[in-house]
Amino acid sequence: MTFRLPLMLLLAGCATPMAPSASTPVAASVAAEVGAAAPVQATIQPPTASGDQIFDAWASDFEARAMAAGVDPAVFRREMAGLTPDPRVAGADSRQPEFSKPIGDYLRGVVTADRVAIGQRYHASMPAWAAIEQRYGVPRDILLGVWALESGFGSIQGDYDTLRSLSTLAAQGRRRGWAEGEIVAIFKIIQSGEQPRARLRGSWAGAMGQTQFIPSTFLATAVDQDGDGRRDIWGSSADSLASAANLLAKAGWARGQSWAREVSVPAGFDYSVTEGPRLTPAEWAARGVRPADGRPWAEADATAPAQLVAPAGSNGPLFLLFPNHFALRQYNNSLSYALGVGLLADRFAGAPPLARAWPQETPLSLVDRMTAQRALNALGFDAGQPDGVVGMGTRKALRTWQKARGFTADGYLSGDMVQRLKTEAAASMPAT
Repeated sequence: MTFRLPLMLLLAGCATPMAPSASTPVAASVAAEVGAAAPVQATIQPPTASGDQIFDAWASDFEARAMAAGVDPAVFRREMAGLTPDPRVAGADSRQPEFSKPIGDYLRGVVTADRVAIGQRYHASMPAWAAIEQRYGVPRDILLGVWALESGFGSIQGDYDTLRSLSTLAAQGRRRGWAEGEIVAIFKIIQSGEQPRARLRGSWAGAMGQTQFIPSTFLATAVDQDGDGRRDIWGSSADSLASAANLLAKAGWARGQSWAREVSVPAGFDYSVTEGPRLTPAEWAARGVRPADGRPWAEADATAPAQLVAPAGSNGPLFLLFPNHFALRQYNNSLSYALGVGLLADRFAGAPPLARAWPQETPLSLVDRMTAQRALNALGFDAGQPDGVVGMGTRKALRTWQKARGFTADGYLSGDMVQRLKTEAAASMPAT
C-alpha cells in the first residue's frame, strides 16, 4: 500500500481471491457477528499461544500498547484467542519480484476492451452517481477507474482475515508500527459494533472491501451513502464509491479539473525537466509542449500547475499531470496506478486511445536494476540504497548521468542503459 490518507497500500497488496485456510480463526468472528454489540463475558481467557515463538512474543508485548490505545481488554483477548500467523502473508510480504513489469505492459493489461465495456455500462446504470458527484466533486469515471483496479468492480475483494494478516505483518517486524496502528483500528471497528470481525476481510496486506481501504482509512473516511446506518464497503457499491470519493476529496481533488493530458514535444526536447517543475500549460507551451490531440486546454486546466512525465521514456506517451493526478496518488502512491485509473476513466467517458502507443519494452531483472543503482552510486550520481526499486531517486540520478553523457535525459532505465552504466562503472574501478 505507499499509504492512503493514511495512504493506501501499494498494488502488491491489492485483493487476491483466496480461500481462507483451515487454521483461520473465524469461530470467534462468527460469534461476534451474531451479537457484535453484546457485552463480552468476563470468563473469556487470555489469548492461546500459537506455538510460534516470535508471533506469541509480539502478541504478549503488544497487549499493553493496545490497551493504552483504547482497546477493550476483553475484546482484545476474545479476538486474539487462537490467532496464528498466516504463512501466506509472511511469504507475500517478503517476496521481491525477480522481473519488473514495464509500465507499458502493465497499462496495456489495465486498459482493456472488456474492462472499458464494463465501466461504460456502470457509468449510466448506478442511481447513486448524481448524489456522489454533487457532494464530493469527483467524476464517476474516476471512481469507476478506482473501483476497477482495486477490486474488479467489487468482484475480487480478497478473503484474508484482516486481523490475522496485520498481526502477521506486525510480528515480522518490518512494518510493525504501521501494522499495530491498523490492528488498533480493527479493534475500534469491532468495539463500535459497526462491523464484526467476520466482515473485516480483504487482501493479504490488510486492505478491505470493494475500495480496498485499510482499517484506519475506513474509520476516518468511509461513509454510509445508502442510508442503512452502516458503512459497508464490502456489500454496498454506493457506500464503497462514495467512500472513495470522500478519500479523494480529502486528498485535494479539484472540481472540474483534469487529472492529466497526453502531450507532444518538439525534436531535441530537453527531457531532463520531466518529473521536475510544475508549470501552467502556457508555460509548458513556451517550451514546445502541446496537447497531443490538438484540442485547446479546458478553462479549468489553463492556470493549473502541471508536471511533465515520460513514464516509458522518450519513445512512449508523454503527459502533463495536473493536481488531481496527485490526489489519486494519495489513494495509491504509484505512477502506474494513477495512470491506470485516469486512462480507464478517460475511456469510460468515451475518449479515444492514446495518440502515441506504449513501446514494447524488455523487463529488467532485479539484478539489472540493482546493478544500475550501484553503478550510478559508484559514478557519483546518488541513486540511494540499491534495492532494485526504480523510484524517483533512481530516475533523478539516471537523468543527471544521461545528460552528463549526452544521452536523452528521460530517466528511463532500459537494458541498454544498464549495460552502459555497468561498463562505465567497471572502467572507473582502479586496477588491482
